Amino acid sequence: MLRFFKSLSTLQWALGVSLLLHAVILTIRFVDPEGFQRVFQDTTLDVVLVNAKSDEKPDKAQAIAQANLAGGGEAEGQRLASTPLPPSLTESTGDAPVNENQRRIDHMLEQQEMLLAQVRQQLAAMPKVDPQKLSNDPEAQAQEERRQQLAKLLATIQQRVDEENSRPRKRFLSPATLGTTYAMYYDEMRRRIEAEGTANFPQMAGRKLYGELLMALLINHDGRILDARVVQSSGNRGLDKLAELIASRAAPFGHFTAAMRKDTDQFDVTARFKFTRDMKLETTLQADPLDSVKNGTPP
Repeated sequence: MLRFFKSLSTLQWALGVSLLLHAVILTIRFVDPEGFQRVFQDTTLDVVLVNAKSDEKPDKAQAIAQANLAGGGEAEGQRLASTPLPPSLTESTGDAPVNENQRRIDHMLEQQEMLLAQVRQQLAAMPKVDPQKLSNDPEAQAQEERRQQLAKLLATIQQRVDEENSRPRKRFLSPATLGTTYAMYYDEMRRRIEAEGTANFPQMAGRKLYGELLMALLINHDGRILDARVVQSSGNRGLDKLAELIASRAAPFGHFTAAMRKDTDQFDVTARFKFTRDMKLETTLQADPLDSVKNGTPP
């Protein structure tokens, strides 16, 4: 080996040393330690959505964007919105339909009271007419005629308001409007009717009667049934009559709660009565049954 190295020329030694130095240099890498470690870490990309672009520059940026954005939409305090879409409609559940109907009724009553007040003010503002001028003064005659018309209108409106106020407030309950205010009361009523129908299952001449029918019940605020009527027959007149008797025997159901009395004195509810082969009564709340009966289609 020594003889081999002695036989090498100066050029050969230079080439060998050069190759060795290049090999050593190629094995050395200069990198950022943190950057090198980041390659092996999970990274996330945060995306912030804004409602709309604006020309204003924010005082204190909360995120990096391609352009100056000072918020958008209806965000308060220049906050960044979480979505570019408009706010969705708030879902209405429970007593919302019932409360909406009550608001409409209250609005109509307010309009009637406002109309009454306007007519009273007009009557009070009209000067009294001298009876002696009525015979030969056309203007006085027209004024008196106008007074009589207003007085007649006032009496008509007042009579209508009195009739509405004296009439019991009534609600029609269905699955679409049965909110929490009425749900517990109706559920207890349903349980009592089903228990009565199961304990005293309808029969005639020793034969059990099975079938389905639609029953409409008018419940008073003291829990009494004011009216129980079959709106769609089972096809058996005897079963219909016994079903009405079962509903009447289950009453009274107890007084309305304070929340119920705020907006109603009575409620009308229609339910499907099903007398099964297991000798049980099952009831199901129906929606708009009378329209279905009128159209000849099963609800």
